[in-house]
Amino acid sequence: MHVVAAADKFKGSATAAGACAAIGHACWQLGIDCTEIPVADGGEGTLDALGGPNRSTLVTGPLGDPVSAEWRFHRGVAVIEMAKASGLSLVGGAEHNDAIAATTTGVGELIDTALDLGAKKIIVCLGGSATTDGGLGAVRAIHSPARLRGVEFLVACDVETIFIDAARVFGAQKGAVPNQIKFLTSRLERLQQMYQQQFGVDVGAISGSGAAGGLAGGLCALGAKLIAGFELVAEEVGLHEAVHAASLVITGEGFLDNQSFEGKVVGGICDIAEPAHVPVSAICGDIDTEIDESLLKRANPVSLVSQYGTEISMSRVLQCIEEQATLIVRRLISSSSS
Repeated sequence: MHVVAAADKFKGSATAAGACAAIGHACWQLGIDCTEIPVADGGEGTLDALGGPNRSTLVTGPLGDPVSAEWRFHRGVAVIEMAKASGLSLVGGAEHNDAIAATTTGVGELIDTALDLGAKKIIVCLGGSATTDGGLGAVRAIHSPARLRGVEFLVACDVETIFIDAARVFGAQKGAVPNQIKFLTSRLERLQQMYQQQFGVDVGAISGSGAAGGLAGGLCALGAKLIAGFELVAEEVGLHEAVHAASLVITGEGFLDNQSFEGKVVGGICDIAEPAHVPVSAICGDIDTEIDESLLKRANPVSLVSQYGTEISMSRVLQCIEEQATLIVRRLISSSSS
């Protein structure tokens, strides 16, 4: 009997690695072998899932102030999480953001640094951005974009928003008011034309190019390939092979809803496990009361809120995950022996 622990982060409460370790400890106490594989969907937390940062570089922050951005460079592979350089959290949230001025320059500076170090593969993880600059800041910060032609250049995202819709769909989340959203949309339309003329790429025709305020489109203009974030992580960490060899997969995330099955971790795990007839159980912080019943059957989820109440302290979350994992594994043992 073998369990794979493949959980996402519980935002604000537990990292993906912490959640997987709690599941792994539950298995160890029951004498069950467990492989811990922290996962993510291409947004915040993906850097940690792909090995964690091992470098820190001073770059231009989203509003122009210098920030120390963590990223990873190992054996010619660079992993850059855009939120570390141009994220909304760096400015203190939407209420402190300047939606017009926010720039992705820092992301471009990290890409440029990776190229200087001889990177052969660059992965940029989107999500949590403060920006709607269409990636112009990043594009301008890369001194010699031609160097990217010899690099495997991947962009991980989990949305399908097109380039010129970036402000309309995500602008308000970054503090933009209606007249600013209108301005930003016009700016994105001009940038789309500029990228077409300068690089010969129609970013408006690329699904997902509006991710991170259009950063995805700007990087696509430079030759990047957009990949579903979960699929990229799954490929990098060998998740398909691990799941196919498992007796059970225990996954999880902070909040389970219908969108969890549209490019997110829990749905992605189910998509891998179902063809291999491997059962899945999801431990979640909470579950949307309006979630589709058919999706619940796929993930067999348990809600920590329903089991322990709404006042779970952060220090208790990992213990609660471990307790629920223990119950799930005991049920597997019981069904296997009956």
